Amino acid sequence: MNRNSNPFKSTIDVLSFNIHHGEGTDGVLDLERIARVIRGSGAEVVGLQEVDRHFGERSDWADQATELARLLGYHLAYGVNIDLDPPAPGKTRVQYGTAVLSCHPITRWKNTHLFCSAGEEQRGLLCAELDVHGILLQVFTAHLELFSESDRIQQAKEIVELIGDAGPAILLGDFNASPETLEIGAIRARFTDSWTAFRGRDIATFPADAPEECIDYIFAGRGVTPLRISLVTDDPVASDHLPVLAQLAVNGSGSGTQTGEAGCAVD
Repeated sequence: MNRNSNPFKSTIDVLSFNIHHGEGTDGVLDLERIARVIRGSGAEVVGLQEVDRHFGERSDWADQATELARLLGYHLAYGVNIDLDPPAPGKTRVQYGTAVLSCHPITRWKNTHLFCSAGEEQRGLLCAELDVHGILLQVFTAHLELFSESDRIQQAKEIVELIGDAGPAILLGDFNASPETLEIGAIRARFTDSWTAFRGRDIATFPADAPEECIDYIFAGRGVTPLRISLVTDDPVASDHLPVLAQLAVNGSGSGTQTGEAGCAVD
């Protein structure tokens, strides 16, 4: 059977989590606490934002992506959005970005930088292609601009274009935008928002200690249907965002993308 015509259907638990470089609202840097939250959620696939890799003293110069993958025993894809020269000869590069952790094999991945106006932080769209029991699932994670609304709108439009008709596909992350904004509207026009599909309304995700805004989402693309969604509140001190957990039904018919198409295809 062609691997891209598998009619098998499966369910998968997916988590979106802005980990605030491992620092909790108590001011404590504790990457093992982050790992415990992820493990306790039971998520098979995790999209992470604000992940340091030898970034600085704030995270003890750790390679947080690799360490979390080791602690959880998951496969890893890392998207570098800030990439700076080493602080001294013989040291590693200073990096910051997003990550996908998966208990399913990651067959390929790539990170695409998004529009960034002068003076704003570089953002990106990380795509990891997973082999989920023979289904090729495209998992996209993003962390959009914080301060510039116009940048976020442009980034949301780029994301929609980059994902295109890839499927089955999931888009998750910290979008720094509430549901009524133009940027979330642009994404909802193409993808199913798990919050509204399952609950009929969004739930506040930030700040973790007293949530007031919904800025963290899990969107279902072609071939994916939301079954349920909730916040993970077992340890709300672990980060300044509450993790979002969704169960999704994945239809393997027509799954995967070919080289030269949308998604994780190699340029």
